[in-house]
Amino acid sequence: MLRELIFYVLIIVPGTGGELCVTRAMKAIGEVTDFRPMALLRVIARAMRNGWMWIGILFMTIGFFALLGMLSVANVSFVIPATALSYAVGTLGGKFFLGERVSRQRWVGVLLVCIGVSLVFIGKG
Repeated sequence: MLRELIFYVLIIVPGTGGELCVTRAMKAIGEVTDFRPMALLRVIARAMRNGWMWIGILFMTIGFFALLGMLSVANVSFVIPATALSYAVGTLGGKFFLGERVSRQRWVGVLLVCIGVSLVFIGKG
């Protein structure tokens, strides 16, 4: 049980934190409007020079390998729905880390996701 909890936390926190870091890097780089190959290579080069991008890649790697570990010890019918809690963590990160405005309707959606994740945990036993 402790191993599953550790995997679960490592899927949710660093995995979602990585997505937030990559988002921060891409917001600093700016919108991609030119999709020609050379323009895309320049965007990629700018992204690779941003520290948030590398932190995000590291965190998402940790989350990915934790997901593999979790799938090796738990049923996919539990793991995938349970990881939906990352939506709540992502919304909190968007508000507090990225400074996004989150509407009341979106918070209600996050609450519904959390209720759903709770049902998945209750039904695991």
